[in-house]
Amino acid sequence: MAVDTSATTTGTPAGHVPGHLRAIWLFVESMWVWYRRNWRSSAFSSMLLPLLYLVAMGLGLGTFVDAGGRAAGAIGGVGYLQYIAPAVMVATAIQNATGEVTYPVLSGFRWQKNYWAVASTPVSPAQVADGHLLWVTLRIGLSALVYLVIAALLGAVASPGAILALPVAVLTGMAFGAPLAAYSATLDTEGQQFSVVFRFIVMPMMLFAGTFFPIEQLPAWVRPLAWITPLWHGNELARGVTLGGLDPLPALGHVAYLLALLVAGVLLTRRMFDRRLAS
Repeated sequence: MAVDTSATTTGTPAGHVPGHLRAIWLFVESMWVWYRRNWRSSAFSSMLLPLLYLVAMGLGLGTFVDAGGRAAGAIGGVGYLQYIAPAVMVATAIQNATGEVTYPVLSGFRWQKNYWAVASTPVSPAQVADGHLLWVTLRIGLSALVYLVIAALLGAVASPGAILALPVAVLTGMAFGAPLAAYSATLDTEGQQFSVVFRFIVMPMMLFAGTFFPIEQLPAWVRPLAWITPLWHGNELARGVTLGGLDPLPALGHVAYLLALLVAGVLLTRRMFDRRLAS
């Protein structure tokens, strides 16, 4: 079958060099075309599973926490459901980002090789990297929005400030996802690397970085391990804007830490994509 070479794989006429932002958006469009046809395959893990966490922990375990009278002291005087709701959204953003920057990145280089196809057009490797990271940002933002709406219907949203937890969740997810994308771009085979990330980094971080209980309840020597995780910073911000009590100086520190991780991750991802695709 003859192949029409009059246009590139991104829909730009052959020989035409798109602008930087246009090239990035063309890659995002290609991902959206795939997603709108296959979104059902990821709906459970990215949208429904976090709500099951919220119902099981907030309405299930939460009834015992609230009935025991611990809410007033241990979790700031709010119901347990309202306490964990913003943190579960942030933790889910990290989980979704992890899913989008591990196997899909490896597939783009190794199996489907769509990165190679796009890089053969006037779109540069750095633009491919930026396009993928922008797509992940939009994906986790959409999932977080769906979560927030349903959580509000369940009575889990304590105040209108919860809407500010949405960009916090996206920032936290990308602060973890961008460096991980750079790591994924260095791999040639699947091996056990991604399993290690999920089992020994993502899940412990979700359990011990303040998602379900204050880290002050951890032994003192464990707390610094929680402090260095992006999830703890995201949890503190999300709870602060939702439940109140967020001081400006600590908030600035949390945001600065997350932004530093994000910027470093974006730069590393561009470098790794360029190293592989431009060679």
